[in-house]
Amino acid sequence: MTHAPDFRLGHVEFYVADLAAASAELTDHYGFRPVARAATAEADSLALRQGRITLVLTQARTDDHPAARYVRAHGDGVADIALTVTDVFVAFGAAVARGAVAVAPPYRHADGRTTAVIEGFGDVVHTLTEAGGDFAVPPGFTPVEDADAAGAGELLTELDHFAICIEAGELDRTVEHYTRVLGFRTIFTELIRVGAQAMESQVVQSASGEITLTLIQPDATAEPGQINRFLERHGGPGVQHLAFTATDIVEAVGTLQKRGVDFLTAPEAYYTLLAGHLDLTRHTIAGLRELNVLVDEDQDGQLFQIFTRSTHPDSTLFYEVIERFGARTFGSGNIKALYEAVEAERLASEGVSL
Repeated sequence: MTHAPDFRLGHVEFYVADLAAASAELTDHYGFRPVARAATAEADSLALRQGRITLVLTQARTDDHPAARYVRAHGDGVADIALTVTDVFVAFGAAVARGAVAVAPPYRHADGRTTAVIEGFGDVVHTLTEAGGDFAVPPGFTPVEDADAAGAGELLTELDHFAICIEAGELDRTVEHYTRVLGFRTIFTELIRVGAQAMESQVVQSASGEITLTLIQPDATAEPGQINRFLERHGGPGVQHLAFTATDIVEAVGTLQKRGVDFLTAPEAYYTLLAGHLDLTRHTIAGLRELNVLVDEDQDGQLFQIFTRSTHPDSTLFYEVIERFGARTFGSGNIKALYEAVEAERLASEGVSL
């Protein structure tokens, strides 16, 4: 069996109900800029860029377009995590030989670039695209002539990881699929318990290290929790959040807040306890407390993180901003902090006092 290609991260495509509204949120609040467009009789798409992150937003024009079916089933959400490879034909053939389900065979676009599509998880697929060239402009797209050039003021640099919720009992099979079919490796495993709720997580990463998937399933032996609610409201497996890397999380979060991004808050007791058991190598406790930024630590260093308050009608999609200062893996506090923050947000929205 041939060696799996060294996959790297391409663009991430969202299917949305309202292209104008979705693009406005990402440009006005998060600082992404339009770089390319694509339009057909069936759909309109806009590519946005910041740092090394390319997000594509697609709105269907017809009821039978995949974007229309996706939005009817899930609302706005991530539908495609594109993977770049040196040779699409070779990568597609190797993936299918290993058990990948083909969605679309290799196709050469008018601009000379080739793509193919394979299944991922749930209704999310992976488009294989050729490496090289301008990743900011996906295959088949036309650059926006008046697009603003990248500037020093960009706050978000790359995609750190995707958090993916899957059905109970599917974690091992999903991990095995990515390791066998795409040559990913497992870098972290965790069972997180928060009160009577629990979830299991495994993190898989591409050989290049550019693509990290945090796969999470609810513990079927525990009480239903946020992962169960995501699966119910989303209508099956899907991307719960994307984590954007910032070179300075304090600067980034402060600016994003001023632009209108709403973040989850942390209790005052969190920072009181933090002062007693962790020596910060970057930032100050006062600075983190002011912005509600969390901090975690592993054997390689520290990481700082914060989660946005979901603006999705079903509260099934949100974002994370993360800064790594030496840390390369996910400590237990990292995942538990997310679980507890989202759980606290749910209880607050339901008027339940903690």
